[in-house]
Amino acid sequence: MNTKQQKMEAFGRLLDVMDELREKCPWDRIQTMESLRNLTIEETYELADAILENNLEEVRKELGDIILHIVFYAKIASEEGLFDIADVLDGINKKLVYRHPHVFGNRKVKDAGEVIENWEEIKMTEGNKRVLSGVPVSLPAMIKAHRIQDKVRAVGFDWDNRDDVWEKVREELNEVRTEILNNRREQLESEFGDLLFSIINAARLYQIEPETALEKTNKKFIRRFNYLEDKARESGLNIKDLEIGEMEALWDEAKSELK
Repeated sequence: MNTKQQKMEAFGRLLDVMDELREKCPWDRIQTMESLRNLTIEETYELADAILENNLEEVRKELGDIILHIVFYAKIASEEGLFDIADVLDGINKKLVYRHPHVFGNRKVKDAGEVIENWEEIKMTEGNKRVLSGVPVSLPAMIKAHRIQDKVRAVGFDWDNRDDVWEKVREELNEVRTEILNNRREQLESEFGDLLFSIINAARLYQIEPETALEKTNKKFIRRFNYLEDKARESGLNIKDLEIGEMEALWDEAKSELK
């Protein structure tokens, strides 16, 4: 592994490269924070994909892309006299020290749960007057629901016994069924939302990241369906020509072959 000095030199080279790109590259020269925003989101999702696939070489590459974006934003800000990369790093250093008094101070904690509680308590003293004020508006809905539940848990709004959450899930499921039976379409969306929120809550209580769990299921479904489609094609058939029984047989075969 590289020494601390080598790491600092590598970061310095990135800053030099960014300076030169901003001066000499026509594309880099015209970029703004707003024009980079969607690209940054894309890079973040590419990193998330690489992590789920456990492709460490891709993780390394995608981390580089994200660090480049961070340096790029700081470079743009420095040109406008707002802040530079040193200000960015100083800010996160100060925040980490301040929000970890159990590491850099005298505060005692018994476990990771208490660390989270302290974190939210400290954030409230920094100007976040509402517990949920720090939840980004643009987060995907499932991640946002999980984050909301995590933040209210940190101030004590949570189940005393996690097994009790299943009664809430059953209650919400019954309410969905009631709206379907009564053909009340205007209420059905709301009840489905409540059901999903309760299932996400259950996942959280059992230390499961619902977004990660669902994405793994998405990938598993795609692999199995691709297998089904390939098998149909090998037989000279269009997948649409298969009977449901044939599809189910191939699906079971895919489940066995693609464990």
